[in-house]
Amino acid sequence: MTSGSDWQTRVGRAWADEWRRTDRSFAGLTGHLLATIADQPGTRVLDIGCGAGELTLAVASARPEASVVGVDVSGDLIATAQARGECRAVFHHGDAGQFVDPAGKPDLLISRHGVMFFADPPAVFRHLAGSAAPGARLVFSCFRDPAENPWAGLFAPLFAPAPPEPAPPEPAPSEPVLAFPPGPFAFADPAHVERCLTGWCDIRFTPVDFRYVAGAGEDPVADAVGFFSRIGPAAARLAATDPAERGDVQANMAAILQDHLRDGEVAFPAAAWIVTALSDEGTRANPLV
Repeated sequence: MTSGSDWQTRVGRAWADEWRRTDRSFAGLTGHLLATIADQPGTRVLDIGCGAGELTLAVASARPEASVVGVDVSGDLIATAQARGECRAVFHHGDAGQFVDPAGKPDLLISRHGVMFFADPPAVFRHLAGSAAPGARLVFSCFRDPAENPWAGLFAPLFAPAPPEPAPPEPAPSEPVLAFPPGPFAFADPAHVERCLTGWCDIRFTPVDFRYVAGAGEDPVADAVGFFSRIGPAAARLAATDPAERGDVQANMAAILQDHLRDGEVAFPAAAWIVTALSDEGTRANPLV
């Protein structure tokens, strides 16, 4: 399970180091997401969990008249985004669940796979709706079911089963029971997403299939081994492996990846949702929206 605290430490550092390869892996999805964003009005744009800033910068380039802001909990990723900022986008290091843009209320909120890691998603989305302009639009992407994303379980046979997560403490009788475990596939179920989107209405899901490119270049298989050694479900398991055994595990990873080499790339089918919604506050304020 990847949590917000992981993004502030090892996961955030890895994605900051690997931003070129992570952008490449999502390239097939990013085009679909940008097309959906382009159909939405908005002159004050907030990118939630902006990571290394690819989506933020692309939207800022497409909307030169707009104010475009990215926020991320990882200081490493924000530093990377700022270093590659070819245009006017502004980046803030902070928690989206508490962030308020000092320059004004956003009317278009976007995210590429940055919304699945909140400890309490309903509270975060309630905050985002409350701090946005009336009638604000929301557009984000998230993975569909792991079964539709075969790369996610590709290396599971190489590792011993992970120990079970410790059981959470029993809540007090007066406390509500919330079950919102964060992680890459936390938003795979549309019904769960609808429960999380407090403060938002007119929620719509569009399925998108894309090629998840893990390896390319002179040695695509070695490139993919390097990528999956830092990014994805196997990375933490590999880091916890005895250093003396790591080389053998990576050799086995290479053998598996070799079977997916086609036309100079190691790539996999991947499946995502593009989710759109409208601020509930905006609907109440203007019933004609």
